Amino acid sequence: MIRINLLPHRELARAARRRQFNILLGIAVAAGVLVVVLGHSLIAARQAGQEARNAFLEQEIAQLDGQIGEIKKIKEQTQALLARKQVVETLQSNRTEVVHLFDQMIRLLPDGLYLKSLKQAGDTITLSGYTQSSARVSTLMRNLDDSPWFEQPALIEIKAVTVNNLRANEFVLTVRQTRQTPEGEKAGGGKA
Repeated sequence: MIRINLLPHRELARAARRRQFNILLGIAVAAGVLVVVLGHSLIAARQAGQEARNAFLEQEIAQLDGQIGEIKKIKEQTQALLARKQVVETLQSNRTEVVHLFDQMIRLLPDGLYLKSLKQAGDTITLSGYTQSSARVSTLMRNLDDSPWFEQPALIEIKAVTVNNLRANEFVLTVRQTRQTPEGEKAGGGKA
């Protein structure tokens, strides 16, 4: 029987397969490394692009915040100017009220009644003074109620006092001043 030694042939085939496996393994590792490097560079590029967009948005937001701040300042200035304008218009429309107030007071005070003070807080006027009799205070209150410039007179206090060795009545009363429209009517829905 002839013996054939196939051992070197098997060794050569095994070595060829091992080389082929190592080459394929090297190609697979290289391909894997290449995919990882490409994936990483793609992700890094997208991240850099997103960071650039974020930086641009933050810059635009900062500009808009600055513009919003300027708009708020302009609105505050506008409100301040409107408030000043309203004060000027109110003063302009009410500038003759003091004249009418004193004119009406002179016309409405009955004889024998003397004012010692006249104070105004807003629309409320507080009158205090002396009179010879309490009937004159009633007359003053009726006169104030009939006047188109005043409404709602209210007696706060009346008491007997001695002034310069004479017996008199000291009184305190309040009355509301009404605002007149340009046509001469009362503003605020008071008496016509």
